[in-house]
Amino acid sequence: MDFDEFKMIIDNLHDEIMVYDDNYKLVYLNNASKRHYGIEPKEMIGKDFNSLNETYWGNSTLPEVYKTKKTVAKRQITNMGKDIITIAVPIFDEKGNIKYVAQNVNDIYYINEINQAEQSSVEVLNKVEKSSENFFGENEKMKDVYSMVCKIKDIDAPCLILGETGTGKSHIAKIMHNVSQRKNKPFVVINCACMSPNLIESELFGYKKGAFTGANSSGKKGLVEIADGGTLFLDEISEMPYDLQAKLLLFIHEKEFIPIGGEEKKRVDVKIITATNRSLKNMVENGRFREDLYFRLNTFEIDIPPLRERLDEIEPLAEYYLKKFNDRYNKKHTIQNDVYGVFKNYSWPGNIREFSHIIEKAVVLSSGDTITVKDIPKSLFNINVELNENTNYVEKPLDLIIEEVERKAVMEAYKKHKTSVNVAKALCISQPKAYRLLQKYVYNKTT
Repeated sequence: MDFDEFKMIIDNLHDEIMVYDDNYKLVYLNNASKRHYGIEPKEMIGKDFNSLNETYWGNSTLPEVYKTKKTVAKRQITNMGKDIITIAVPIFDEKGNIKYVAQNVNDIYYINEINQAEQSSVEVLNKVEKSSENFFGENEKMKDVYSMVCKIKDIDAPCLILGETGTGKSHIAKIMHNVSQRKNKPFVVINCACMSPNLIESELFGYKKGAFTGANSSGKKGLVEIADGGTLFLDEISEMPYDLQAKLLLFIHEKEFIPIGGEEKKRVDVKIITATNRSLKNMVENGRFREDLYFRLNTFEIDIPPLRERLDEIEPLAEYYLKKFNDRYNKKHTIQNDVYGVFKNYSWPGNIREFSHIIEKAVVLSSGDTITVKDIPKSLFNINVELNENTNYVEKPLDLIIEEVERKAVMEAYKKHKTSVNVAKALCISQPKAYRLLQKYVYNKTT
């Protein structure tokens, strides 16, 4: 195995791997870090520890390792509300001095529970348990979504789920499987955005013994075969490599495939559900997604509304997550009524995922029994941009006004500062939040 192959493997491990040199500088970080901190590893690599600490995590292991020269393990909460455990190991030179500190980081609850689909690139559930987190009775738009789910649950044709980041696309896919005739068969998830393009094909279709350098000596069964009789959920389908899209289209048509390095076709019975937060139609027009595959995938299309269009769900969602995190952290917090007003006036660019992180963070960090407006991020209710006096804000819904101001602030900050790091500093928000806002208002508009 050469270095490039070895690095590819480390880059795509589920565990986050972080390495510092003897001068507190981050010299390596793999792709798993994105689910913990919300940004690309390249935006953190090369930075000094002091510029990262407290911004992305607290209760750091690094100073203690340098002080004691021993392995240190600590539990931490990241900027995205992720509950992680970090094990930091000192690596010494020939003179016994610390040369590197290697850290292994993972979601602490992944040890005891199956992670949600957005937290891992591949997930296989033999049975999806009925979830209490439905909330369909609270909002007319979500009632329509659930009605659509029930109508197509036993239809074998593909379904495309659309919606902004964090709206609950994977949750809807699980529900569709759970209420279908396939509910006792596997529910298999592959997140195309978290997988190396070089690995997606082998994960999907498997491979035979000796198919390529580094392949398992006995071969490997693909996820489409593992999902036989059940559901295959391809999350972030927009990130599937263009040259693999033709093979996926053929599989959808024929329900047959040939493993890498194989010669004989295999036939399976699976329902295909895909999801994306991007416009596949625009990607087709730009030559980045196959038109024939797009039309095949959206035989049935479900569009999940963003949380800002489901404000009547704010309170039941808050109650659900408050109970969930109170139980997890052995707390007995309640939420002050004023907080709900702030929640309903915020545009929630990260939608339900962002909402759950805010509640979790408040439960962990609040010093009193009641969560107040002091316990939630200032970015939720501070608008640092001058309103245009010629704009008629009175006759617009409040959530649209807030979104308009947010969009203007983000686009002006980006025009002046160019990077998500500098935009974050200018708007006094975290870098991951700045990146998500740029994805919403700038990056996706140019693709």
